[in-house]
Amino acid sequence: MSGEPERQDRAKGRRVPNTEPERAELASTESGRSELSRAEPDHTVQDPVLSADHPSSGELPGSQAPDDNPEDPSEPLLVIPELTTMFPSSAPFLARFLPQVAPSVLGLNASFCNLHDFLRHLHDVGWYGYLHAFIGDQAAFVLVYEGRTVAAASISSTGEQALGELLHLYEQGAPLSAYALPPHLAHILSGVGSRAWKFNLTEDFTGLHARPRGAIFYSRGEIVATMPATLPYEGAFPAPLRPQTLILPRSLAGWAHGQYGLTLRGKDALNAITSVHQSFRAQHGTLGLAFLRALADKLSPAEYAMRTDVALHDLEPLLQEFLRTGVAKEQLAG
Repeated sequence: MSGEPERQDRAKGRRVPNTEPERAELASTESGRSELSRAEPDHTVQDPVLSADHPSSGELPGSQAPDDNPEDPSEPLLVIPELTTMFPSSAPFLARFLPQVAPSVLGLNASFCNLHDFLRHLHDVGWYGYLHAFIGDQAAFVLVYEGRTVAAASISSTGEQALGELLHLYEQGAPLSAYALPPHLAHILSGVGSRAWKFNLTEDFTGLHARPRGAIFYSRGEIVATMPATLPYEGAFPAPLRPQTLILPRSLAGWAHGQYGLTLRGKDALNAITSVHQSFRAQHGTLGLAFLRALADKLSPAEYAMRTDVALHDLEPLLQEFLRTGVAKEQLAG
């Protein structure tokens, strides 16, 4: 059996030791090589193991430096827009902070459209934006929220008087333009009037913070826009939780500010056990009953419209019908 390894060595071209000293020297050499191989580390490059922790990317695992500021591409950076003022040289505060947007309607005039009909259309569609009319150096601005006029300003007035001035300018031939706004911007601007208040930022503040170096638009405590428009002092215009509807002044809508009383027929119309009530309800519905009840409670149509957000132009034909059919009558002053 001992001759078998020798024959294999000769077949491979290896020199086979013949004497006893040669065999002892060969055994000592092989033993040294074995110990050396155990003492030296293995520098053979192993193929990387691919797994979920080390995906195949063409590079060895750990070859890239860790990212100290990883960014999630699914979460884009929040960019606060800077708005451009539409009327930078205007004196009224409201006009000064109206943003520049493309017009929805440009150059509307009285010969083409009745303004009351146009306002009724805006109310019906729940429009958000602002209106602008001007002749020469006279101008008026009206903010519309949910289709309701909620703020207005002119060179000499604000509120209802300024709304009346816009109608007056329009009737005198002033072209009127309409500019649509996002609802949240219209809400923020609804608090801009003739007076700025001390600024107090709370977690739910909605409104405009005006400063000598620019204005900031806040919605529920968050900054949603900025504008380079300024005031000579710092102040805030907080927006109401729900903007109140402006009513035309008595000079333009005297009927809305008058007092109306109920006739006997009108009182029967509010009595649920009468046949008059049944026919009145069938003709005018719940809106008619609620309006008639408000007149019985000594509210003017303007006061009722402000409390309920009912459009004044919807009440005018209803009131005329009440007077015509004898369920209500106008009460003269004094």
